[in-house]
Amino acid sequence: MNQGTPKDSGSEPLELGRSPLGRALWAAAVYFVVGLAWIEFSDQLAEAWFPDARSLSEAQTWKGFLFVGLTGLTLFIVVYRQLNKDRLLLLMQVRQRKLMRQHERQLTILLNNLPGMAFRFRNDYPGSFIFISDGCEELTGYSAEELMNKGSLSEAGLIDEECRLAVAREAVDSIRQQGFFSSEFPLTRKDGRQIWVWARGSGLTEDDGSEFFEGIVLDVSKRKALEQELEELATKDSLTGLLNRRELSRVLAEELERAHRYHRSLAVLWIDFDHFKKVNDSFGHAAGDQVLSTAGWVLGSSVRAVDSVGRFGGEEFVVVLPEMGQPEALETAERLRQAVRHKPVILPSGECVSVTASIGVAVYPVHGSNADELSAEADKAMYRAKMQGRDCVAIAQPAQPIHNEAT
Repeated sequence: MNQGTPKDSGSEPLELGRSPLGRALWAAAVYFVVGLAWIEFSDQLAEAWFPDARSLSEAQTWKGFLFVGLTGLTLFIVVYRQLNKDRLLLLMQVRQRKLMRQHERQLTILLNNLPGMAFRFRNDYPGSFIFISDGCEELTGYSAEELMNKGSLSEAGLIDEECRLAVAREAVDSIRQQGFFSSEFPLTRKDGRQIWVWARGSGLTEDDGSEFFEGIVLDVSKRKALEQELEELATKDSLTGLLNRRELSRVLAEELERAHRYHRSLAVLWIDFDHFKKVNDSFGHAAGDQVLSTAGWVLGSSVRAVDSVGRFGGEEFVVVLPEMGQPEALETAERLRQAVRHKPVILPSGECVSVTASIGVAVYPVHGSNADELSAEADKAMYRAKMQGRDCVAIAQPAQPIHNEAT
């Protein structure tokens, strides 16, 4: 993973521009200038201060000693300055390496203790790994070394091709927009179990133009399962697993709109189980719940895939049959009545409970033009079936008389 260069707050910025040759030439130039100035001016001063030959000779001797001392001091200063700068540079580099190692250790500990895994891979086909944290083994079942040896997401088999391409598109967009990408997708573990993960990261482009992605992947299977459970609670009846009243009303409204748009028929069955109160009174409410659950399963497994079955409340169930006219609806209602009648429920006590159903049938557009009208007519037909002796099917009365036009 990319890390910023650590800053050394204890030292000043140092010049790194001179090459070794330049620094050597600079030291030689200083020495040459000082030596040339000494030779030029020291002879003039000696001749002016010591006019006789003997004194001048002694002065020249001492001048030589002074020249050696002065040039030695100059050389010492120049070399000391260079060596001191080198020492400061070395100290700064040592501190920087120490800080970088410390940061790397901290980053490694952080990445390896993430609840998921951190990653970095190259934006090529099929997406080769550059770095994977140790958390990948708990997440995927593969060790970091195994995934690195597999070389790519595709070869690892973690993500199917369609999902991989969708995630790749989001990641590539993050490079163009210089932002982050975030995506949820199913991931297949080494043991074949599928989990849901959430990936968050960003794309970056190196100086040579190569593109990389880096980020983290977290297991969100529990949250996903909770979302699905909440979604089911919002649309399903908790006892039977069928659609609840609100969801079935929504489905009925959608199917009616489709039937109106394409001039198709649609049937609604209103089902009520006969003498159900006696079941609760005789065997208890737990037994009544078991009977309702079994009856709901019978209804749901006896209709087409396009049909919808829901529990409106108590022992009342509703079935929506798209693109079904009156004859077919009556036939389906009779089949459901027979299926309920011939499916007794065996209670934990060993007792056998049989129930029957009274079913009312209403068909769009003959018996109503909207959901309220159809529901009301199907409900009335169901009560008519009960008045006719129960355990039977009754059809709703037409909303308006139907007149045949002469052709």
